[in-house]
Amino acid sequence: MYKILLVEDDINIINHLSSFLEKEGFLITHVDGQKKAINLINNQHFDLAILDISLKEGNGYSLYNEIKSYKDIPIVFLTANQDEFSVVTGLNLGADDYISKPFRPRELLSRIQNILRRYHKQETFYQYQNIKVNPLTGKVFKDNYEIFLSALEYRLLLIFFSYPNQLLTREFLLEEIWNITGEDVSDNTLSVYMKRIRNKIEDNPQNPNIIKTMRGLGYKLGD
Repeated sequence: MYKILLVEDDINIINHLSSFLEKEGFLITHVDGQKKAINLINNQHFDLAILDISLKEGNGYSLYNEIKSYKDIPIVFLTANQDEFSVVTGLNLGADDYISKPFRPRELLSRIQNILRRYHKQETFYQYQNIKVNPLTGKVFKDNYEIFLSALEYRLLLIFFSYPNQLLTREFLLEEIWNITGEDVSDNTLSVYMKRIRNKIEDNPQNPNIIKTMRGLGYKLGD
């Protein structure tokens, strides 16, 4: 499952685009300005960024340069400007693509998928100890043997691999599940899913060493 950073300050576009892409299996994080975007880029992994050129705080062109100075991820510009100068400016910076508002969601999805295929010509795995997750195919392996997780189990596991060695509170996990699925999962249900995941990935689920419990705080993948 790929993570996309959406930098946009139009709430209608945020809601529409986030809902559409999440239904297509992407993890979407959105912010409305340049400083917030750079803070996230410094602290999280993203596979692609969609930047509106006209922002209330900063602009897409300068944000593009800042992101590229930190990480080499593909970037798509999103703008209401349809003049040739805006298009050429964005592409000359090195943007991977450019789409004007109003846009057709399926067209944007197709462009995103093509860009990600170019960037991930080889299968890319997240790995910790003997567990591998392939976000391109949605498959999980233990000791190189595929193990089968439900959709919500997989998405929950992917959250941990997206935040390695970081403490994730139960509140954070519940919010992430809501953002991904739109499902209001209870605290007890989260415990049930954690138990199911551990039964599948841990050698000793009663004494887990992959996803560890930080008593009274939450969980953490790694040491």
